[in-house]
Amino acid sequence: MRRPFPLIVGAGRCQPCGGDVADKTDEARGKGTGKPAGAKPSRVSTAPIVESTAPPPVDEATAASPQASGGPQPQAAAQQQTTISTSRGFVDFLVTNRLSLALTSYQTGQLMLIGPLLDGRLSVFQRNFLRAMGLSATPQRLYLSTIAQIWRLENVLGPGQLATQQSLHYERLYVPRMSHTTGDIDAHELAVGAKDQLIFVNTKYSCLATLDPVHSFKPLWKPPFISRLAPEDRCHLNGLAMHNGAPKYVTAVSRCDVVDGWRERRHEGGVLVDVDTDRVVTEDLSMPHSPRFNAGTLWVLDSGRGYLCRVDAQSGKTEQVAFCPGFARGLSFWRGYALVATSLPRDGAFKGLELEANVKARDGEPRCGAYIIDTRNGDILHWIRFDGAVRELFDAAFIPGVGAPMCVGVGNPEMRTLITFDGEASGSAAQAVA
Repeated sequence: MRRPFPLIVGAGRCQPCGGDVADKTDEARGKGTGKPAGAKPSRVSTAPIVESTAPPPVDEATAASPQASGGPQPQAAAQQQTTISTSRGFVDFLVTNRLSLALTSYQTGQLMLIGPLLDGRLSVFQRNFLRAMGLSATPQRLYLSTIAQIWRLENVLGPGQLATQQSLHYERLYVPRMSHTTGDIDAHELAVGAKDQLIFVNTKYSCLATLDPVHSFKPLWKPPFISRLAPEDRCHLNGLAMHNGAPKYVTAVSRCDVVDGWRERRHEGGVLVDVDTDRVVTEDLSMPHSPRFNAGTLWVLDSGRGYLCRVDAQSGKTEQVAFCPGFARGLSFWRGYALVATSLPRDGAFKGLELEANVKARDGEPRCGAYIIDTRNGDILHWIRFDGAVRELFDAAFIPGVGAPMCVGVGNPEMRTLITFDGEASGSAAQAVA
């Protein structure tokens, strides 16, 4: 069955989607639905969460190998259901602050765009990008690294326009406009630097790289402990922090300089490195990810222990700010808030990591989801949780100034039928060409 393609409409208030709106977290907690507390959210049309999903094309699912995804293949995962729940004030927080979120899951091969609809319900819009990983998100543009390509998606809506699909109204419509074929270099985090240069972590070759018009990539920098570029994922270079439009800090699981050697160093020896000076800022980390430089402060996820940390860039001293019950990967900031994504263990336990004991010490269970954290005191203010097919997330981003966003997925009918051109952007209406 074909999914109706998006209709782009001009400015003006739209009628809200039909159906009664249940309390956002009462239903998530089983209250007000005739269910005991702790029951899973109802999957009926009156639920406060509106999901838009697409099963992965068969050829994409077949192309994913178990070793590439580190878990179930996308097709197998898509055959399961995912229950989504949120904290009581999650949607209200997004509405009040005019925010949306973007999350990636390489395990299920999905880009998820999350934001409030006009009627107050939460939209979780999912589209398939095989082994979706690194993400850079702005109100106008998304960059996304996948198994063998880096995609650029552009918002095609003009000021005041909405995209309407199945009676739901979206404030952004991101369309894949360009991709660069890198091959399977295991590209992790990416960011946009000065003069719109795209910089990404080339994990397989243990370096930072940018796009090359002829070749798969152009190397920019490698850690001082890596002797040469080789497709061996020696240290598991994974995270990138930018400062003043240039790469400033990176994270790696170890200093190892032998093929796949980082796996024996997962519990300790993770490093945060200054790109400008090649100096190791700290090596007292466990599987670190997602360094960020925000408002004059250096941050990092000490993933093997479960903490969002603040780091003194001079002394290397690390301060644990907030504990997240899961393997933390993906970090974004907006004003005084941090967004952290977490994943479940792949084999039922975080073997060899302090994270396992840290969760048990709090009498908790690991979760797959995302947390909004007050960086002043480490309080987790709001959360969204995934139970079911989605077990691992990779990257996370705030999208400021945007309500519910949507996007066109690779291989979906909209790739052929949605056609826009300059001139319609300022018009009162524009429709996809079937």
